[in-house]
Formats: sequence, structure tokens, C-alpha cells
Amino acid sequence: MTKRLTDPIAFVDEGLGNSAYMVDVGDRRAVVVDPARDATPYLAAAERAGVSIAFTVETHLHADFLTGSRELAARGATVLAPRAGGIEWPHRGFDHGDELDLGGLVLEAVATPGHTPEHLSWLLRDGRDPVALFSGGALLVDAVARTDLIAPDQTEPLARALWRSLHERILTLPDDLPVYPTHGSGSFCAAPTNGQRTTTIGRERAANPLLASADEDAFVAALLAGYGSYPPYFLRLRERNRRGPDVLGSPFPPLRSVDAADVRRHLAAGAVLIDARPVDAWAAGHVTGAIAIPLRPQFGSWLGWLVPDDRPLIFVLEAGQDAADLVRQAHTIGYDQLVGVIQGDDDAWRAAGLPITTTEVVPAARLDRPVLDVRQDDEVEAGHLPGALHVELGNVIDAANELPAGELAVMCAHGERAATAASLLERAGRRDVAVVVGGPDDWRAATERDLQRG
Repeated sequence: MTKRLTDPIAFVDEGLGNSAYMVDVGDRRAVVVDPARDATPYLAAAERAGVSIAFTVETHLHADFLTGSRELAARGATVLAPRAGGIEWPHRGFDHGDELDLGGLVLEAVATPGHTPEHLSWLLRDGRDPVALFSGGALLVDAVARTDLIAPDQTEPLARALWRSLHERILTLPDDLPVYPTHGSGSFCAAPTNGQRTTTIGRERAANPLLASADEDAFVAALLAGYGSYPPYFLRLRERNRRGPDVLGSPFPPLRSVDAADVRRHLAAGAVLIDARPVDAWAAGHVTGAIAIPLRPQFGSWLGWLVPDDRPLIFVLEAGQDAADLVRQAHTIGYDQLVGVIQGDDDAWRAAGLPITTTEVVPAARLDRPVLDVRQDDEVEAGHLPGALHVELGNVIDAANELPAGELAVMCAHGERAATAASLLERAGRRDVAVVVGGPDDWRAATERDLQRG
């Protein structure tokens, strides 16, 4: 790094697997790259650093989260975005080679189509010297971002475009150039990555397995072979980002409290009840038909995967859970019809006439019935119980009527996804489903039996 550029501040969303960055560019100004919808952390960091956020930068139309650039623009920032994205809200459109002079530092748009057609990476230079590359989804740590989020007939052409972007515009940069990707470990937008968030051109040239491909055809074959499933909300958010998310303010408005009688009325009108309590609290007693999605960093991904975004939502929490984090995760993926929150209280629910259900919990060490494994395909291939059935959690609703009758124990890696699957099966009419606490590794350790692979 040069003296004129301090290390960018990273803002990591562990649940979605993404990073945004804030860069001090001098004269008490900062640039934020690929901000998520909640502007609160960027504004707080800017205040601590004694700078104002003058610009926000978009690398592409995001499919996995709603941009925070509109929130920051409402506070005075200028938005820089790919002209080819066709964004309908105020911004400055950039094409390949366009530059923004920041007074010594220069921000240059580098067209790197592949992850998306309009994708730009942003090269920060000190005069003529490159000092940082914000690569969005074009180059990740040990990976690149997937090319199958636009349309099936575009997946291979975009993969080929990405090969050219890498070899003609990114790998021509200096080996010691720091690279700051947006997507990373845990992101469904990315092919599998390791846990590192930043890298260098030289490190990726030496260690990225996709860059070791002998030619374009080998690269495309390896990239496409690594794709797993992704949440259906990815098919909605690109367009919402193009049109512009509503400005909600920072911080987001809090959830209001609702009582059990309100819940009954809203459910009758079509609302969905999301029970975000820990697995054991949900299993001990919950409103019949509630969808269990325990609050954790991955809450938003599974909400977006399993729940329609056009229905009002009511949430169940227990004392001490972070309602503000739940709101942040919901709004980040475009769920804005948040009716309110109710505390877990079986007596109040019964008094309001809401039906109550319990769900059996089974330790992984004491399994005594058929197992349904709801982890992702790659997890199951790495090791599963012999004879286990397998349906990814995202497909449980569609597969509910095809599962065998009789008792069933639902398993994931720990218990949270298993609880979600059990709640979906209960909504489909099953009353013989248990949740396994623990996963295949716990079963193996307790029984000293081998897992099946492949």
C-alpha cells in the first residue's frame, strides 16, 4: 500500500458470506464498495474515522442482497455503478476505462463480465500505480463467482466471458496488488471458497484451482461442475436493485410488539408466523404451522429460500434474542412486510385460541428411526449416515408427499436446519417427525461407526 491509502475497512456479513469495504481517500472523504442495505455500520465507521461517505460503488446488480447505496445516497453520497446495469435511480454510470479523479487517487472502472453481464471491477490507483482492486465477483479467494444467476442459456457464455475477463484484464495486474472481493466463504453467489476474505493477484495466480485450468474449455467445465443450488430470492433481487430498494432509514425501524390475539387475526388474513427461537424452545411448544428458522447469521438465507416475500411476517422470539439483527437480515434480502414480534408464551397462545404443537428432539447418539438428511448435496457427499434419505432443505416442501410414511428423524449438521425441515413437514400434515440434535459427526463419534461417502 502507498502512504496515501490506508487499508480498507471490511464489513463482513457472515450469514450471506459477503464483504463491503470503506476506503479513506483523503480530504475527510470515504468510498464504500458494495454496501448492503443497512447503512448503519458504514455511517458509524465513518464517524469514528472522522470522514464522510462521499461515494458508494457498485460492482454489479446483486442477486443475494439489496444494495445500501440508496440509503447512503439519501445522506449525500454519489453512487457509481455500471452503466450497462440500467439502474433506474440516481447514479453516475461508468463504462470500461472510465475514471473518477479523487485528488491523487484515481478510481478506474474495469469491465469484467462473467458473474453478471454488466460487472465492473474497480481499480484504485495512486497516480498510475495500482494500489487495490475491488473485484466484486470476478475474482475471489480460491474461486470466482458463479455465472448461472441470469438465465440457463447465459450460464456458459458468461463463464467464457469470465475466463476472458480474468486473463485479459485482471491477471495482467501486478502480483502484489491487494484484491478485495465482495463474495466469499458462505456466499451462495460463489463457487466453494476457503475462509479467507482478501487476497492478492499473485496468490490467486499461484493457488486458485480454477486459474490453473489449462484453457478456456477446462475452466468452464470445472466452474460449472462446482455449482450447487441457490435460494430462489436470487431471482428477484437483481431487478429490485435495478429499480431501487425503498429507503427505510438507518437504523431500520424496530419491530413492534404484537399480542396473541393480533397474531390470530393476522394469520387468518394470510400472514406467516416465523418462529426464530432456538431449537429446544421451539420444540418444547410452538404455534401449529409456524415455520422454525432459528435466529443466527444464516437466518436471512433460509427465510429467503423458504418463505414468500409478498406475505406479511410475524416473528416469535424469546427474551434476550436480537430483534434488530432479525430485522436487518430480513430487510437485507428484501422482506419488508414485517408486522411485528411476539414473545414465546404457550399460556397466552392458548388463551387466544392458537393451537400448540410440540416436536420430539432426538440426540444424534441415540437414533432409533429412519433419518432424513436435509443438508446441501456437497455436505452429504462428504459423509452421511448409512441408509439415510436425502433431500436438501430448500426442496423439502416439494418432496413432502414423496417421503415414506412412519416415524422420521430429520438431521442436518447441528439441528437448526433440521428444525426448519420438521416445521415444514408439520405444516404439510406430518405428526411423526423428530429433530436430531447434532449431526453425522456426532453420530460417528458416539457409535464409532463409519459414515458413508459419495
